[in-house]
Amino acid sequence: MSKRTTIPLDQWLDGQLQEPAFREEYEALEPAYQIARLRILRGMTQQELAEKVGTQQPSIARIESGKRRASIAMLERIAQALDAELSVTLRPR
Repeated sequence: MSKRTTIPLDQWLDGQLQEPAFREEYEALEPAYQIARLRILRGMTQQELAEKVGTQQPSIARIESGKRRASIAMLERIAQALDAELSVTLRPR
């Protein structure tokens, strides 16, 4: 029987991010993660955020899960509801 080795999450993530396909998916989920994190920090439920944004809770859930990409207009409404600043950056590859 082989012994399992554990490594810290940040060390594992650093290794995974060297793989281009993983990095692309990871970066694509970053806005969803930021929305969920800030919503939780603000002590809001998805339902409460949806009401402030003027949408339905399942829409917020799809955005936070990465199943749906939000438009810039939707991100602006979410940012306003979360009392946050939206910053969009275009940078060369």
